Amino acid sequence: MASLLNPDRPPAFCPGCSHSRSLQGLDLAFQKMGLTEDEVIIVSDIGCAGLFDTFFRTHAFHGLHGRALTYGAGIKLAQPHAKVVVAMGDGGLGIGGTHLLAACRRNLDLTLLVLNNFNFGMTGGQFSCTTPETASSASGFLNLLEKPMDVCTIAAAAGAPFVTRTSAYKKDLSESLVEALSFDGFSVVDIWGICTGRYAKKNPLSPKGIDLVLEALPPFRGLVPANERPEYGSRYRERSQRKSGEHDWMEMEKSVEPSIDKRREVLFLGDAGARVITAGTLLAHSAILAGMHVTQKNDYNITVMRGPSVTEVIISPKAVAYTGVEHPDVVFALSQEGVDRGWNLLKEIKPQGRIILNSGVSIPKTSSHVLEVDFKRWGIKKEERALGALSLLARTKDPITPDALEQSIRQGLLGKKLDQTLSVLEKTRKIPGFGIIP
Repeated sequence: MASLLNPDRPPAFCPGCSHSRSLQGLDLAFQKMGLTEDEVIIVSDIGCAGLFDTFFRTHAFHGLHGRALTYGAGIKLAQPHAKVVVAMGDGGLGIGGTHLLAACRRNLDLTLLVLNNFNFGMTGGQFSCTTPETASSASGFLNLLEKPMDVCTIAAAAGAPFVTRTSAYKKDLSESLVEALSFDGFSVVDIWGICTGRYAKKNPLSPKGIDLVLEALPPFRGLVPANERPEYGSRYRERSQRKSGEHDWMEMEKSVEPSIDKRREVLFLGDAGARVITAGTLLAHSAILAGMHVTQKNDYNITVMRGPSVTEVIISPKAVAYTGVEHPDVVFALSQEGVDRGWNLLKEIKPQGRIILNSGVSIPKTSSHVLEVDFKRWGIKKEERALGALSLLARTKDPITPDALEQSIRQGLLGKKLDQTLSVLEKTRKIPGFGIIP
């Protein structure tokens, strides 16, 4: 098989950096396994190890420092067929230590490469979670006060079923990586190497010196028998497909014809406790019943029952890649606090857009069609206004129909909440001025 290294971005590390050897070892492992560029996803974070995704011509994801394992987990669950490799330095590992523990416990089929050179090399040589107590670092005496982390011992103790400790200078590095990549579960490879740009300037170290230290440590060469168990992803898929009643999955099949054939962006701006997010969810559900693709994004204060409540719903006949509304087609301006929170987004409403405005709420000057409603006059309480506005929107049949909304309400709500919501629909039927809007 051909190399998967990126010819348009040749690897570039400091002269003598061990990461070059790890990179070449990983590429050789890919070749030995016959993997193609479409079958591999490299996930990385910040630091010198964060360059791995750039130097391969595979799929890649580059994220925040210490968080690479979280991205890798999501990607693997979404793409179970892919070979997902997470590359982190010892710096990122320390920053995201809790994510390491979670990954070990979970046993999702990921391969974590810890490019361990005992310092934060890219940012100046500060000490990391693996810096020896006797080392000299850019952090002064601080590393003398802390016990360094033994990556492999901690990974095994946390439940990782495959753990290997090796050196970037080992001739069999690619074979070790093949074993880790082939393992069906979470595998950790702790690769020791030399940072020539920072660490080695103050701490003389050689490949032979690394070998001597490794020989004195507890050996980790792959399988950890005590941690053997089925892989998380396969177990998850098996459990989620059971029909034993353990999970109450609500299946949503198309039951009404769509009333639109174009994308619509809908923005709810209201207060906490006014069932704004519930209304957004019912809108989303109604659109799904019409066979549309839907996303919903919510924003509210951590106090939950105080402050603004905002929800953004995108409805489209095609898949939606980004969940945020950018140019709303419809805005529900239900409270001043909500409008103030979404003021800038409200100003981006399309010229042909519509605003359902609660009387007394101030909005930016607009050329869009404003439908002002005195909800209080019609007996619609504060906690009912988002649902009432949604009911009025459904009467325009864009982006949903009254029939789809009522089906969604009857499927999604029970008991008292169902009765209360249906009563809101009855109240809004008396409000004039809402029909098909050009």
